[in-house]
Amino acid sequence: MPQPEHISALGVPDPATLDDDLKPIWDKCVEKLGFVPNVYAAYSLKPQRLRHFMAMYNEIMLAPSSLSKLEREMVAVVVSSANRCYYCLVAHGQAVRRLSGDPELGEMMALNYRVAKLDARQRGMLDFAWKLTTTPYLIEDADRETLRRLGFDNDGIFDLSETVAFFNLSNRMAAATDMMPNRDYHRLDR
Repeated sequence: MPQPEHISALGVPDPATLDDDLKPIWDKCVEKLGFVPNVYAAYSLKPQRLRHFMAMYNEIMLAPSSLSKLEREMVAVVVSSANRCYYCLVAHGQAVRRLSGDPELGEMMALNYRVAKLDARQRGMLDFAWKLTTTPYLIEDADRETLRRLGFDNDGIFDLSETVAFFNLSNRMAAATDMMPNRDYHRLDR
């Protein structure tokens, strides 16, 4: 059975009605990816929020960090697994496949990251992401100390925590709006 046809249960504006500064972003997405990510279409209901969402995403996921791009995508998938966020599991699972060159790693991250052969740093990072997502009230100094022993400095702990927090926000917006991933993600990097 295919996923629902809608992008968002709240609907999305006609791309022709986008603000002039957003139209080139749509064109660049089509040029680079072959499609506009549905999260952009869904957020285009509120153009200023879309601008802020894109800026925050770009800062968290693309700016220099001690976390690699692959590690940030792994965090996105593990958080989304804990939250059962269909949109982000599909979209970021594809990114894990692409960045790792491993078609199985995305599914391991989505279903049970603990079965993946990860180094101690990555395992600790994902354990922290899971705990911060599922039981944030239990985070304590010992958790930060574990990350420090694994090589994370304060900036790294901040970047990891912010990535976890961002995807918890994204997961909740996707759930609240019944946001569907682009079907293209399912076929990519297999």
